[in-house]
Amino acid sequence: MSWNNINILYTMQQFIDKYDFSGKKAIVRVDFNVPLNENFEITDDTRIRRAMPTLKKVLAEGGSLIIMSHLGRPKKVDPKFSLQHIVARVSECLGVPVQFAPDCMKAAEQAAALKPGEALLLENLRYYAEEEGKPRGLAEDATEEEKKAAKKAVKESQKAFVKTLAGYADCYINDAFGTAHRAHASTALIAEFFPNDKMFGYLMEGEIKAIDNILKNAQRPLTAIIGGSKVSSKLAVLKNLLGKVDNLIIGGGMGYTFIKAQGGHVGLSLHEDELIPDALEILKEAKERGVNLSLSVATVCAQSFDNDAPRQIFPITQIPDDWEGMDAAPASLENWKKIILSSKTILWNGPVGVFELPNFAKGTLQIAEDLAEATRMGAYTLVGGGDSVAAVTQMGYADKVSYVSTGGGAMLEAIEGKILPGIAAIQD
Repeated sequence: MSWNNINILYTMQQFIDKYDFSGKKAIVRVDFNVPLNENFEITDDTRIRRAMPTLKKVLAEGGSLIIMSHLGRPKKVDPKFSLQHIVARVSECLGVPVQFAPDCMKAAEQAAALKPGEALLLENLRYYAEEEGKPRGLAEDATEEEKKAAKKAVKESQKAFVKTLAGYADCYINDAFGTAHRAHASTALIAEFFPNDKMFGYLMEGEIKAIDNILKNAQRPLTAIIGGSKVSSKLAVLKNLLGKVDNLIIGGGMGYTFIKAQGGHVGLSLHEDELIPDALEILKEAKERGVNLSLSVATVCAQSFDNDAPRQIFPITQIPDDWEGMDAAPASLENWKKIILSSKTILWNGPVGVFELPNFAKGTLQIAEDLAEATRMGAYTLVGGGDSVAAVTQMGYADKVSYVSTGGGAMLEAIEGKILPGIAAIQD
């Protein structure tokens, strides 16, 4: 099954708007994997705020909430990954005191005692190996048989894990798009226990519709801007987009592989020689399909990967041996701006420079500004991917584009044409 099948199936499901939560306990999978500083203070609460419409809907209709999420990638119980750190902020956003269950598997009494309008946040799901379905505690020299046995044991215990979680509630809502591409217990397995009482939350609904606006309902011209460091991480995305877009802008580190494939000299710039055949195939297919594939024509270079390194602009096909491309230069950005402002639908995933270094972030920030301008002119603009989202957020443009996706990895897999496990679980 591919993403193209989702619309028919999705419209058959019971939407959150059509469900009666009065007197019901709803267990909601959210993505509260928010960044914390050394003092365990939240540095970006976007994911918490984006989940509020769904959570508030349940409470407003006389239901109660059991909220579950992961935080980080703990391999065991570790206080620095405790969701206790975010309880105060969740309470503030939700407008009610949120109770906390220090063990997600031992929360039955707290869940049962919830009254309408009350909320309970479970401790980090990933404290348990069952959530991800990955064996833990195996010796480094474990045999293949031992690994298989451990994996089988985890799979079997997953059933008990989700049964316990499901036992806390009357209905299940998945509102965690950021983890929808992972076949984890709380996203792909628990829905089985709610055959007639499972649904998408508002955030998931919005994400699905945003991707549909790109893949199925796009106004033309449709432009995709794909950046980032490596072609290998987005090869399937590029190939799938060729059959859908009018313009394909390829920037960032991945662009140098395409330049070298055509005989250009890229110096020390990041590139993947083993993917040159794939790059040539994409260039060929783009031409055959009539897709305008636009690469950088000039690049801001440095001789070291350092924010304060001296900078110089070179034609992208003529980068000296001891220099590396770090950011898109004005000539490239001007070409791309013309494409962006002439488009009706635009997808952006991935930076076009070394965004983490301020002196090499200008290209990425310019793309964010161009998308905001295109949106003002009536284009539909979808932004997804960590650095792309950071760019529009830092520049104050998050509310000046049409939609900002909360899940970079999930969005990429959807664009590849895959059905995400977290979505399929609701459809089944």
